[in-house]
Amino acid sequence: MTDTLKQPKLSKTLQEVKLFSNLSQHKELIAALFSGFLILFTWIIGDHISHTLWVILHLTAFVIGGYAKAKEGITETIANKELNVEMLMIFAAIGAAAIGYWTEGAILIFIFALSGALETYTMNRSNKEISALMNLQPEEALVIKDGLETVTPVSDLNIGDIVLVRAGERIPADGSIIKGSTVIDESAITGESIPVGKAGSEDVFAGTVALDGTITVKITTQPNETLFQKIIQMVQSAQEEKSPSQLFIEKFEGTYVKVVLAVVAIMMFLPYLLFGWSFSESIYRAMILLVVASPCALVASIMPATLSAISNSAKSGVLFKGGVHAENLSHIKAIAFDKTGTLTNGLPVVTDAYFHSNFNSNEILEIAGAIEKESTHPLARAITAYSESQLNNTSRINVSDMKNVSGNGVSAFVNNSKWEIGKPDFVGKEGAAEFQNGVSEQLAAKGKTVVFVKKDNQIVAVFALKDTVRKVTKKAIQLLRKQNIHTVMLTGDNEVTAKAVAEEAGIDDYIANCLPEEKVQHVKELRKTYKNVAMVGDGINDAPALASANAGIAMGEGTDVALETADIVLMKNDLSKITDAIALSGRMNKIVKQNVIFSLSVITILILTNFFQLLDMPLGVIGHEGSTILVILNGLRLLR
Repeated sequence: MTDTLKQPKLSKTLQEVKLFSNLSQHKELIAALFSGFLILFTWIIGDHISHTLWVILHLTAFVIGGYAKAKEGITETIANKELNVEMLMIFAAIGAAAIGYWTEGAILIFIFALSGALETYTMNRSNKEISALMNLQPEEALVIKDGLETVTPVSDLNIGDIVLVRAGERIPADGSIIKGSTVIDESAITGESIPVGKAGSEDVFAGTVALDGTITVKITTQPNETLFQKIIQMVQSAQEEKSPSQLFIEKFEGTYVKVVLAVVAIMMFLPYLLFGWSFSESIYRAMILLVVASPCALVASIMPATLSAISNSAKSGVLFKGGVHAENLSHIKAIAFDKTGTLTNGLPVVTDAYFHSNFNSNEILEIAGAIEKESTHPLARAITAYSESQLNNTSRINVSDMKNVSGNGVSAFVNNSKWEIGKPDFVGKEGAAEFQNGVSEQLAAKGKTVVFVKKDNQIVAVFALKDTVRKVTKKAIQLLRKQNIHTVMLTGDNEVTAKAVAEEAGIDDYIANCLPEEKVQHVKELRKTYKNVAMVGDGINDAPALASANAGIAMGEGTDVALETADIVLMKNDLSKITDAIALSGRMNKIVKQNVIFSLSVITILILTNFFQLLDMPLGVIGHEGSTILVILNGLRLLR
């Protein structure tokens, strides 16, 4: 394998970050396991060693297992001036040891450390998506300046720089091809497995691979502002943004810790004074209460599940920009869709072609394709693509005196004959209306754009073009309707086109001739009717509506503004992924609810059994910390 085909190396900084992350996870787990080993070893040899050595071994288990959590708890308490769960567990372990329950206190620390290692594992699993993306970033680029080739760090590239990308290499930054052609693997960006052929003036993206040809690329975007970087930033910010449930739990945590400490203080004396308990029994029950009332399981009910859901969806090409959006998506009752580029492919294709019976249809098609090849208009490209797909010959047509009449069409000379391609007004409205018994009117009634071909003074062909509905659109709409989600299409197109697309896609309702501000108004009206509404779009004109919806969903190949405004991004442009994301959101909320109910039930049962003197310290430790581990493991199910 040549060097160019090897994966690019990670930067030194990224390697250090990954190494630190792995060491952090392993250190926590090793410390927890070693602490557990010390507890077991001390229990086995306890009868054969002195009490002093027995205490020292337990203290060692305390320090090794509890250091990380103690440091975290003390640091956060000082920074936030608020007590937290970690401090409560430190008090509980010290309290257990203070009344002679060294083993139980050590076990408490061990299981708490183990649950912390599990939380770190969850975080690292969610960060794995970022690491996988970062691994695809080249570290260096080959810059061409004044005829010389210079190896330059990607971070030092500037807009306007010219870089050489050989076959098998990754493109270092977003740009446009100025020389050469290649087939590019864009799966890192779009998720599509089929490579795309690209040549002069076409855009290429950082992190994609030039498979079979050398290209020269002019950089059009700063390396830290590429589409690739934006994907990474979206995943990172998604992990940092917390859901409403998580924010509530964190706000509730500080108050809860203070209440528990106050109740523990009361229980140390009140049963002794009122119920005739011995003072040692009151202290013992107060320490058990300190252990079992700690909300560790409640605090761990949400974050692991949320991170697992975000990581899972990122792996399948759906990026949530935060836990709040992952939590809210399952509540959506209506979805508004933009048409062009969202429900449709965004590019016109030829759907119908009619030719004059007195002329050779292949000749017309070949000449029309050759003339339109000189134009960059989307309709012209569609006719050229249709011509090339229909004809197998490779003969070259000599096109001369090509003229573009803006907004109307083009004219050119081929073999001394004048050819005109364009609108009815451009080629002659009367002749266009009469061609093929008025077939153009029938095509226009179906929402298609009609383009005529005229040779000298005779109309010889008509093409009907349409922005076709995406293959996945119908499936996606059917899936949404099965979930009783109302679907609406908002488009700036005319009534005829809007109706045709809505009927083909299976949309419940449509609103045509929408300006950007009108889309916002319609989204607000939908919110009044359905409460929770999502908006799906890809263009600059969709951004205001995306921001107005409860959940803004952008297509991955959409504009920068749409990507930045949206709450959720469909990187593979697959609308059917919306139903997958809604289902995942529902599963996440269900698991969070299970965890919260379970953790509160366990805490309640443990507190009551302790008050009625049915619970001892070992069972309290196992019941409390065991429930914490169970809710974390339940949240990790969303990684599957």
